[in-house]
Amino acid sequence: MYPDSYLVSTEGKCRGVFTEIPKQYHSLLVRNYEGCLIIPGLSDLHVHAPQFSYRALGMDRELLAWLNRYTFPEEAKFSSSSYADEAYGYFVDALRRSATTRACIFGTVHRKTVEMLMDKLDQTGLFALVGKVNMDREVREDLLEKNSAEETETWLKRTMGKYKTVKPILTPRFVPTCSDGLLEKLGELQRAYQVPVQSHLSENPDEIELVHRLCPWSDFYGDVYDHFGLFGGEVKTVMAHCVYSTDAEVERIKERGVFVAHCPQSNTNIASGIAPIRKYLRKGIYVGLGSDVAGGAHLSIFRAMTDAIQVSKLYWRLLDPEAAPLSAAEAFYLGTAGGGAFFGKVGRFEEGYDFDAVILSDQRLPHPHQLSIEERLERLIYLSDDRDIRAKYVCGREIEL
Repeated sequence: MYPDSYLVSTEGKCRGVFTEIPKQYHSLLVRNYEGCLIIPGLSDLHVHAPQFSYRALGMDRELLAWLNRYTFPEEAKFSSSSYADEAYGYFVDALRRSATTRACIFGTVHRKTVEMLMDKLDQTGLFALVGKVNMDREVREDLLEKNSAEETETWLKRTMGKYKTVKPILTPRFVPTCSDGLLEKLGELQRAYQVPVQSHLSENPDEIELVHRLCPWSDFYGDVYDHFGLFGGEVKTVMAHCVYSTDAEVERIKERGVFVAHCPQSNTNIASGIAPIRKYLRKGIYVGLGSDVAGGAHLSIFRAMTDAIQVSKLYWRLLDPEAAPLSAAEAFYLGTAGGGAFFGKVGRFEEGYDFDAVILSDQRLPHPHQLSIEERLERLIYLSDDRDIRAKYVCGREIEL
């Protein structure tokens, strides 16, 4: 924490925090945010753009029933360009106004409207990895892609290098909807185009049992992805949830350097469970936070921080007395540097890191006592919303709010 200090950025990079501006930076423009807190931008490692329209619906169902009742019928609508234009517009506008500066985003199977989503995101200046979803089994007919890998390669050719701040990420939805043949082809695409990977892992007991039935040759859920070269190592990979990962799966996650996107609100909303995040942190596994809209009802990564703290207390109290609850500082780390590491040198105000920053005001939250910076930040984590954001920057560029 640095009170009454100057945060310096040039060429989109952070140059450090100083009590006085160094001479070599005297010619720079100074923006005065006196009285505000300046924090690193927040990273959302797992969010579904087409699900934004039905967030907060069906929260009384478990994962597979929820997908069939809400998710798949809604995602089928994104074959329509006019529908996608309106729905993605709402999502992108909400993400722009939030404290999130970087995100890993699922689209749908529809190549053309996923490109529409990427166009809209690039216009905001936010940094996003966007995935065209792949599914060729265990899903309704109007979402089934018999040529899923071919469509994905066309999409990769059309979008790689096209945007300033938006890039493609390979997105097998999850093992139940991706045949071995499709996963093999996606592995080949990954090696050919050197793109990162995102998917779901060990979220729900019924889902895991389905994976065992569909892939009886595998040792565990994550072993399926790993078998096809889609699970870390040379492949930057983020897997959402990891609520029920076995010891063998956890060791493979650690060995391969896979990132875990912890989505605490989604895991409670659709009755999946509580991920053992303290265990993962102790093992040195990379962990960030995900809003997982619409399993999660809120885009806010601040909300994800508070949910992560709360479910960690339940895990400690009900399941493992050795798994100490997360502190506010640890949850803040997960939403900034923890998740930011997936994008490179992101999430810290250190020399050479990308200058992603959010300026917060707590004037709307008066207090009768003098609070420390740590206390002010903790209150903002729990109480703030988009109204408290004065400005935000991505790679040194101010984002229009």
